[in-house]
Amino acid sequence: MHTDSSPVPGEGTARQGLVVVGLGYVGLPLAREASLAGLSVTGLDRDPQVAAGLMAGRSHIDDISDAQVARMVAAGFRATADEQVLADAGTVVICVPTPLTADGGPDLAAVRAASAAVSRHLRPGTLVVLESTSYPGTTEEVVLPILEESGLTAGRDFRLAFSPERVDPGNAVYGIRNTPKVVGGFTAACTGAAAAFYGGFVDKVVEAKGTREAEMAKLLENTYRHVNIALVNEMAVFCHELGIDLWDAIDCAATKPFGFQAFRPGPGVGGHCIPIDPNYLSYKVRTLGYPFRFVELAQEINARMPRYVVERALHLLNRAGKPLEGSRVLLLGVTYKADIADERESPARRVAAGLRQLGAEVRFHDPHVQHWTVDGTEVPRDEPESGAAQADLTVLLQAHTGYDLDAIEAAAGLLLDTRGKVRPREGVEAL
Repeated sequence: MHTDSSPVPGEGTARQGLVVVGLGYVGLPLAREASLAGLSVTGLDRDPQVAAGLMAGRSHIDDISDAQVARMVAAGFRATADEQVLADAGTVVICVPTPLTADGGPDLAAVRAASAAVSRHLRPGTLVVLESTSYPGTTEEVVLPILEESGLTAGRDFRLAFSPERVDPGNAVYGIRNTPKVVGGFTAACTGAAAAFYGGFVDKVVEAKGTREAEMAKLLENTYRHVNIALVNEMAVFCHELGIDLWDAIDCAATKPFGFQAFRPGPGVGGHCIPIDPNYLSYKVRTLGYPFRFVELAQEINARMPRYVVERALHLLNRAGKPLEGSRVLLLGVTYKADIADERESPARRVAAGLRQLGAEVRFHDPHVQHWTVDGTEVPRDEPESGAAQADLTVLLQAHTGYDLDAIEAAAGLLLDTRGKVRPREGVEAL
């Protein structure tokens, strides 16, 4: 960690406003929690429609309701697409997307653009925190040089830190306040400033040695999940061949009170974190000339699961004397996670595309998705029970709590359950 001892000019002045850059699944919950704590919060988003919708009291993400947005606005929250608001910020938190490029590397275009906007308005005494996930070194190698184009120096004129987002969409137990917040600064004083800021509305703040350690913590968390999900996904394939109920085996193993954490198989991985974040770490490792074999193998296994679901659908229909070509297949649950509307990186699209390529007539239902397109073509929407009754095969991809699984099972002629929710019997199989 870099060291400094001099106070940053402007600290302790009246410029205490918070600007959250990026008002998506990470930025908006952060802005809400800070607002509830009494901070003066402004949200900056490059999409004017997002900003206008929030000012009208409309939420665009699952975890924040319209009523909550209205209360934020009533408490003084403002949303805008005008970067001029950065000029009056005491703290800026960057929460913009970090997707992958076509070749699988990190796409930091949004991070660079947000950093450039902050740099244009940066003032002495400002705390700048990056929350967008990326490879270790991004804060100091990418963000810092852009911010210093302002003529100010990190650690001397302004504070700079990284704090990994830990937002879990749809989690009703853990949110911004009661999830420990890791912070790592460019200098010790930067870490202290970030810890003091988050300590105003987060119950526990954990100080990392520096920005790279904080960045690595995020990637370690998600790579751990990625690798273990791949493990049980691979087990699902050979357990089916061996006639072993893996779901039951996992439930039994999970009774051990130490040394084991249960992961369960599925049709693939989705969302922003698991399919994407480990690629950042793999990218960084490759720059050192090493292969990251654990991550690369996990990516291979998890990426092939949608194809495996299609194969299981084909075999289930064949055993019933039906070809997949021309059969109607109903997909239930097309979001990447249960009980949310988020479709990012959902494996359902790859399952649907694979079924279509083999000639199946694909239909879908999801209580959180009214219209669904795959490869530019809209997929017809059915109701769950009546659709299952009319389908040659029903595939449960996401077990939303709103589904009456007993009724769906009774209506379906054939059912492939990729979530282990229905007891297997003749015509009903678990992944």
